[in-house]
Amino acid sequence: MGRPVPGRRFGSVAAVAEFLSAAWIDGLAQAAGAAVIDPSVRLTIQQVVSAGPEGAEVAYVVAAVDGHLSVRSGRVDAPDVTFTQDRATALAIALGTLSAQGAFLQGRLRLGGDLRTVLEGARTLADIHDVFAAARA
Repeated sequence: MGRPVPGRRFGSVAAVAEFLSAAWIDGLAQAAGAAVIDPSVRLTIQQVVSAGPEGAEVAYVVAAVDGHLSVRSGRVDAPDVTFTQDRATALAIALGTLSAQGAFLQGRLRLGGDLRTVLEGARTLADIHDVFAAARA
């Protein structure tokens, strides 16, 4: 089993969803649904986490369109950018013990797609990260 990551709180008891589980992705989707983002931003980010000892590959998509942010399980045909990493790297990034930039420089995070989109969308990526940081708190 994967390591749990803090989830929503119910009363005084924290609900914990297993990292990269359907419940964890649903938690991200709920946080995304409440987010307010720049309506001019159009960005589709695909996250792919390769299979580890715990199980099969996990993929999910974060899309920013017309001021709305969404998250769903699976892949899309033509994302603007795809981030690919193993489970250990994904967990370290999610917990904040490793930055995405650090993982990329170490060769632990691979980037696919249009690099200009990533550079141009750096502020949006930071805003999206902030939305999910609140969901992880």
